[in-house]
Amino acid sequence: MHVTDVHAYYETRSGPIRAVDGVSLELNHGEILGIVGESGCGKSTLAAALSASGPPNLRIGKGKLTLDDRATVDLATSGGTPREWRGDVISLLPQRALNSLNPTSRIGDYAYDVIRAHNSKLRKREALELAGDRMVQLGLPARVLQNYPHQLSGGMRQRVVTVISTLLNPTVLIADEPTSALDVSSQKALILLLEKMMEEGMISRVMFITHDLALLSNIADRVAVMYAGEIVEIGTTREVVSRPQHPYSKALIGATLEPDPQQRKLTIQGLPGSSPDMRNPPQGCRFHPRCPYAMDICTREAPPRMGPAHNHATCWWVKQQADKGLDTGGIDRVTGERVATAS
Repeated sequence: MHVTDVHAYYETRSGPIRAVDGVSLELNHGEILGIVGESGCGKSTLAAALSASGPPNLRIGKGKLTLDDRATVDLATSGGTPREWRGDVISLLPQRALNSLNPTSRIGDYAYDVIRAHNSKLRKREALELAGDRMVQLGLPARVLQNYPHQLSGGMRQRVVTVISTLLNPTVLIADEPTSALDVSSQKALILLLEKMMEEGMISRVMFITHDLALLSNIADRVAVMYAGEIVEIGTTREVVSRPQHPYSKALIGATLEPDPQQRKLTIQGLPGSSPDMRNPPQGCRFHPRCPYAMDICTREAPPRMGPAHNHATCWWVKQQADKGLDTGGIDRVTGERVATAS
């Protein structure tokens, strides 16, 4: 899947909020791509724009989506992802999945509605058999189809919604903060469920949106760091987590608790300041008001992309260090300072 130059904004009385501003990325077959950043950085809006599931005031101003051998879709002129793609080609596992089930309907009725939307000729008994078989295949009891949502635990509801979201074997699953309301054991169960779906070929790609870098470091193949509506760094998980280039990536990692017992005594650095108002974002680099490495040029001009498409950072400081022949990767977790060495 190739996403090209997506711009999405919210119409408000005080003016448009530019939530996603020129995002381009690719998601390869068999890959889990993590999207990480602070609350309000545009992660969930990107998910909504790609899955056509946003609120009525969300508008897509520009952007294209290409998936395998299918025709390229102009997201702006078509009003988002084609309806026939939803749930079948691209499926969304929503941020508030625990609340997405109708409390007055049984789980089976919900599953039937999803299947019927794409195959109206399928009878309800056949649809329920299909849903029950999928539940069993993924280690869940088929009897949950007879339950109401309140009869299931939070972790079970989350797994049920995940299964229903993938009943049609979508090419791409966009998982928006799927573990945010779960305890550690339920998080692990959900991750194992997603991995099994990948192994069984039920889904072939996952875009996993979260603010939890520690979680992404265990499941994602690549990580894209998002700030103020833009992708500021992207690379393999190991590269981004262990040798971040962009100062914002460094700040996120420096503020993350390490589960490793040997790392527990290291200093945790909080991020100063707050995310910018996207009705009037800062000129130049949007991170410069909070960046300890900001230079004069950062306040005037948008930073260049340093590195190839699969592993780059957009940052004037990174360019300066590269011009000096210095390696910008690496962080001293004790002092919180970036390590720059001769390359």
